[in-house]
Amino acid sequence: MPLADPSRVNRLSRTVWLLGFVSLFMDMSSELVHALLPVYMTTVLGLSVLSVGVVEGVAEATASMLKVASGAWSDRLGSRKALAVAGYGLSALTKPLFPMASGAGEVIAARFIDRIGKGLRGAPRDALVADATPPGQRNAAYGLRQSLDTVGAVLGPLAAIGLLAVYADKLRLVLWFAVIPAAIAVAILIFGVREPRRVRVHAAAAQAGRKAWDWRAARELPPAFWRVVALAALFTLARLTEAFLVLRGDQIGVSVAWIALVTLVLSLAYALSAYPVGLLAARWGRKRLFGLGLAVLALAMVLLGGVLPLGMPGFWLGVALWGLHMGLTQGLLSAAVAESAPPDLRGTAFGLYHLTIGLMQLIAAIGAGWLWQTLGSGTLFSLAALLALLCLAALWLGLHEPSR
Repeated sequence: MPLADPSRVNRLSRTVWLLGFVSLFMDMSSELVHALLPVYMTTVLGLSVLSVGVVEGVAEATASMLKVASGAWSDRLGSRKALAVAGYGLSALTKPLFPMASGAGEVIAARFIDRIGKGLRGAPRDALVADATPPGQRNAAYGLRQSLDTVGAVLGPLAAIGLLAVYADKLRLVLWFAVIPAAIAVAILIFGVREPRRVRVHAAAAQAGRKAWDWRAARELPPAFWRVVALAALFTLARLTEAFLVLRGDQIGVSVAWIALVTLVLSLAYALSAYPVGLLAARWGRKRLFGLGLAVLALAMVLLGGVLPLGMPGFWLGVALWGLHMGLTQGLLSAAVAESAPPDLRGTAFGLYHLTIGLMQLIAAIGAGWLWQTLGSGTLFSLAALLALLCLAALWLGLHEPSR
């Protein structure tokens, strides 16, 4: 693949930019809620850390399973936008359910419905980015969308902190503010995003005789795609979700009024790194940057677990490095999936990729919750660091390095 021309990077398509802003506003809404949810569930609703892990894992796995179907449907229909609108719309409709909830069951139900919306939109949206972007710009395109998504993840907890400062004892009122950016995201998608006209002759022939979902489609995906999926699966087991970072902050004494800073710091590091990493990949290569991301993750886990006696500064540095490792890896994995899958099966490929990630998140979240309760948080973070280092040895299996 030739080196990216900087002048062309500035001309990423209107579709990519608008999808980035859709992600920005929806993530702002979601993170305003999620920055407070783990502590709310444990301190107010009385759930255990293991219960939080089960809820988070099952919710993410549910989303990922739906991504398989939605990705395949988008290939079958020849349309990505309709499913993306359905997914974003469903997530927007869940936002009022959090402040209206009167118990744990209603909060958990709202969380699952929100993840169903994420499951419907994720694979079609990622395939839509690939459809709208030439191959030489895909690292930058996915990096840009991921950066804008993560800007929303910065603004969400920042809004939560500001609103809590004004409405300190009115958590339900603060949660109502999440409705506004969610509505903006859906409006941009419906009225602003235009689906690019894609070449469908080959797609129609390939899809002839298939059902909406047919495992034969998975068998047509090349080995390069499955190597990316295998590496991503191993990596996900090592990566603790941000809910455990929030719980770790609460454990070491970060006050509830400032607990949203955990999500803010990691999201800021993520947002500032994802797009530059996408640009650097054309020059440095994905493997080198992904290997750096694994090393950064291992160091983050060591700091978060308190293995190094750095106290609160070490914790915050670990949070920032966790965000940096996301910027170093997530956009590159999406670009690798897009590159390794045939154009008519991109939706299916992203669906299978997200399904694998979701199942690994379920295993990791339940296992992490159990380890926290039985062996302590320090042991949990240390084991995660060790697993991240072991993933470095398997890196050669996962990423195809395009010729430059």
